[in-house]
Amino acid sequence: MPVGTIEMSYQRVVITGLGAVTSVGLGAASFCDALRKGTSGISEIEGFDTTGFHITRAGEVKGFDPDRWIRELNPSALGRSSQFAVAAARMAIEDAAIDPEVLSHSECGVTIGTTEGESQLEFRLVQQWVSDGPASLDASLVTQTPADRLSVSVAREFYLHGEAMTLSTACAAGNYAIGHAYDLIKTGETDFMLCGGVDSLSRSALAGFYRVGAIAPEICQPFDANRQGILTGEGAGLLFLESLASAERRGTRIYAEILGYGTNCDAQHMTAPDPSSIAGCMRLAHSNAGISALDIDYICAHGTGTPLNDAVEAEAIREVFGNQPPPTSAIKSMIGHTMGAASALGSIACALALHRGFMPPTINIQTPDPKCGLDCVPNEARTAELSIVQNDGFAFGGNNAITIFGRR
Repeated sequence: MPVGTIEMSYQRVVITGLGAVTSVGLGAASFCDALRKGTSGISEIEGFDTTGFHITRAGEVKGFDPDRWIRELNPSALGRSSQFAVAAARMAIEDAAIDPEVLSHSECGVTIGTTEGESQLEFRLVQQWVSDGPASLDASLVTQTPADRLSVSVAREFYLHGEAMTLSTACAAGNYAIGHAYDLIKTGETDFMLCGGVDSLSRSALAGFYRVGAIAPEICQPFDANRQGILTGEGAGLLFLESLASAERRGTRIYAEILGYGTNCDAQHMTAPDPSSIAGCMRLAHSNAGISALDIDYICAHGTGTPLNDAVEAEAIREVFGNQPPPTSAIKSMIGHTMGAASALGSIACALALHRGFMPPTINIQTPDPKCGLDCVPNEARTAELSIVQNDGFAFGGNNAITIFGRR
């Protein structure tokens, strides 16, 4: 070995636990069952006043009881997003069949991505300020609003001592968080990681997309010729990661291996995606994972259902994969656009697809858009033995993050 050369030993990273809070079910098993059935979680919004909107449907989580999942912290002292995060973390830990006491005495960290954090609380505080002035602000709400509460609440609930980080790269944040956690375990800096994304349904997100004409009136139809836009959603997706050696020592189930990821930021436009930048991110992810485009069996698309996003994503896919890209479906057709949780839930869908041998469908397809030129797995899940899959995540400002998973 040449003088001054440092030999690095990297660990393989696997997913052994999944936690999902979604409008189609709670927990990995329920989420998987809903994906296989093509279940729609879109319903009338009940969480806030929709007066003034002629579009009032979203992927809202119904029947969520925080007391079932939050045991150490006071659930009423947490915002809805933090409640989702803690609940998904407990689901993932239980699914991984690891004692929380072991985690509290190990190097276990938390990294969570989000778009709006606790935006519901912020809206309530703005209402108080406008109505009665700054002196009227509820101090208990103010303390719940910082975005770092998302990851810190998980760390406090389980007495974790590793890094607690919240990332705010919008709708790609979940993949960013997973990539960061992957690096920490790969390099041996930590033993275990909880990672993913979370956001709760908010009036501000509905209003923003509504004002720019990006909300569909009834259903979300990614890659359909008549697609009209997104439907907002909410939820949380957390993955429990550890090294392959650790998982084998524990004799636990392995859903999938994280092979690598890619991130870039083109910053070309605040809202419009750039196909060449997205294609570049795909190539970065393939290179990092040590694979080629030909190795990908399935793509879990960002697939928002807007005319521009789907066309650009399809163009980037064809640039990288050629005229016969792998089947590409969009789970946002079922659960809506869950913002910071979107690519995390997409990653969970990929892990389940690899483990259970199927491709989730794109529901609500009436006429596949020939201009997109994709096999979007229309309306019904497809049985398939998958080896390597790709999960796309894109965000405003040109933030792109793509994760690659392999079957174990």
